[in-house]
Amino acid sequence: MPELAYLNGEILPIEKACIPIEDRGYQFGDAVYEFIASYNEKLFCLEQHLDRLERSMQGLSLPKIPREDIRAAVMTLFEKAGIARAGIYMQISRGVSPRNHPFPESAKPQFVMTIRPVEEKPPELRLTGSTAITVEDYRWGRCDLKTVQLLPNVLAKQKAQEAEAFDAIFVSPEGVVREGTSSNVFVVAGGRLMTHPLTPQILPGITRAVVIELGRSIDLPVEERFFNVDDLLSAEEAFFTGTVTEVLPIVTVDRKHIGEGRVGSITSCLYDALRQQAGA
Repeated sequence: MPELAYLNGEILPIEKACIPIEDRGYQFGDAVYEFIASYNEKLFCLEQHLDRLERSMQGLSLPKIPREDIRAAVMTLFEKAGIARAGIYMQISRGVSPRNHPFPESAKPQFVMTIRPVEEKPPELRLTGSTAITVEDYRWGRCDLKTVQLLPNVLAKQKAQEAEAFDAIFVSPEGVVREGTSSNVFVVAGGRLMTHPLTPQILPGITRAVVIELGRSIDLPVEERFFNVDDLLSAEEAFFTGTVTEVLPIVTVDRKHIGEGRVGSITSCLYDALRQQAGA
């Protein structure tokens, strides 16, 4: 099960893969990315991830790369690595060019990927639940595009770690709960499943969409609407969703219990349903 990299058509060991110093993704954050996971040798929601990648590229006006070429490169890397539970990170930058803010006229996109075994979330978090803190959201205004401009996310995650919490939840200046540093946030309240609507302030999570459909399939009312920190703290259940996060219960926020302070039945049901759909 080799850990491999893909660099503009070449597959090689990760430690031998290098990009030029004047790559615009490195110098300007002028790049987009995706992360796809597999279960039992099958990539989950590949086409949905490619849909989002295309949308992010369009949002940054990156040069177009044919979807079939991206898909073929992903599958080639995945099959060559032979990792049953793999995580594929892909990144596309505007290219390599002498440092200058305007788009270069001649640069070609840089397409890189890595593949490794998925680093699973600690199993005890599935049983006892995770903890979170809230932080003010000061990210840029297009969080719906999956760009590599993640420094606020990094700083928020570090703040959570220093507070001995699993993650941080971004909250608007008005108190609206948005999302985690690398995940979406759901609450269960009054028998309803609620999550922030799709706006430029949150990422349209692939797992988020799957969980919404799973909720509806078990006749659980689902609302995509704004809710605040008080709504979060008074909810019966809360959880994060993400490609590797899957459905991860939240039992405390800012050291205050959510519901009874333990993993809820709806959260557990949705986690099981997601795993089943993914073929885990």
